[in-house]
Amino acid sequence: MSFIFAFFRSILDRILNMFSSGTQSIKNTLNIYIKTNTGKSVNVDLDPKMDIKNVKELVAPKLGMQPQEVKIIFAGKELLDTTIIADCDLGDQSILHAVRSKPIGILSMQSAGSPSEGSMPMCETLVDLQLTLQEREDNKTVNEKNKAHFYVYCGSSCHGMKAGKLRVRCGHCKSGAVTVARDPCCWEDVLTPDRVEGHCESTQCNGQLRFCQFYFRCADHISQGEEDEAVALYLIKNNIKEVPCLACTDVSNTVLVFPCSEGHVTCLDCFRQYCSSRLRERRFHSDKNLGYTLPCPAGCDNSFIEETHHFRLLSEEEYAQYQRFGAEEFVLQAGGVLCPQPGCGMGILVDGGCTKVACVNGCGFVFCKNCLQGYHIGECQDVEIGATALEQPSYSVDPGRAAQARWDEASKVAIKVTTKPCPKCRTPTERDGECYFILKFNSMNIVKLIFVKFFWKKYES
Repeated sequence: MSFIFAFFRSILDRILNMFSSGTQSIKNTLNIYIKTNTGKSVNVDLDPKMDIKNVKELVAPKLGMQPQEVKIIFAGKELLDTTIIADCDLGDQSILHAVRSKPIGILSMQSAGSPSEGSMPMCETLVDLQLTLQEREDNKTVNEKNKAHFYVYCGSSCHGMKAGKLRVRCGHCKSGAVTVARDPCCWEDVLTPDRVEGHCESTQCNGQLRFCQFYFRCADHISQGEEDEAVALYLIKNNIKEVPCLACTDVSNTVLVFPCSEGHVTCLDCFRQYCSSRLRERRFHSDKNLGYTLPCPAGCDNSFIEETHHFRLLSEEEYAQYQRFGAEEFVLQAGGVLCPQPGCGMGILVDGGCTKVACVNGCGFVFCKNCLQGYHIGECQDVEIGATALEQPSYSVDPGRAAQARWDEASKVAIKVTTKPCPKCRTPTERDGECYFILKFNSMNIVKLIFVKFFWKKYES
């Protein structure tokens, strides 16, 4: 009996060991594809603690090369032999490019003490794109605060805003075996074609100097191949300058910076509230080039959001409504009408001289194109329309707060010099001449008049 018990126990132990070893393998290794410029590829499991030299020694025999011949390229950089896999921002099923560097004869002539070619991965060298040239000069050391951070909309798997990874390929042949001549230093370098050059190692380009093409991937899911891309939400940034929100005045870690010259800043919660209120009021703007979009809530000129994927921060229901309203506005601008029946709203394109419209593919309602009432013979009757909520926008921005919520550093310094914090809520306040009364908005948007003479006198003494 004891023999049978021991037998079953040994089987159970083996099963548990199989599961535990499998879990450990998944947890502690990365499944990586190594792709050559000749089209050959191998699949390997890499320990994140390995360095690139170990990777070369592992994959070179499988590729028919010597380890000294292999160059490993990832995200626009030829990686140093001393680079650790864990520092490369690699994910499961990522692709490393292995290309032949120099013939063995030339390599053997080089001294053993000569420095190895390559550089650190781009994720370690790329400075935040929102920093100015002067700020880059003042902060030459790349630390966690000023490293580049990206946000994307992932539509393939996650269906939401996620952290993003910057990747690069040849703009000519689309190969990832390309090394950039320099890191991008602004969003224009990333979003605008033909800005940054690089050497492409594919057989088609054969090391020629080509323009690079940058793109993004979602950092939250396993790579689904070279075509797996995400949309850059370039207005969303890490708030490294600690600028307050123009609506709630809170200093959030992640903010949206409007594309106006002042660079007004809002937290993501207030941005969602702004979009939701404008959507309920149907106050989005329909632009023939940009689509259905919004400007800066402070009323700035030339401040429309060009990348409409930023509105994906709305809920699924609200975004579906946003798409429907956008399609309806397109119909209206094309000279069409919307069916006035409640619950229908079908867009209908009609001939210019025809006033009788039938909602054929919708509810079947027949109405007059001019007054949108049931179809009639004769002149349209005036319909008295009462005041609606559209006449009173529910979302407004205090100009004083907007002046304080600017992205540029000069305005931030000016705020500190010309304002003092409110003694109760610490909101920046400014004195107007010899007047010691200030206007302050509480959480219910009710204006309060506060006498603060003693408060300003304290700072001036």
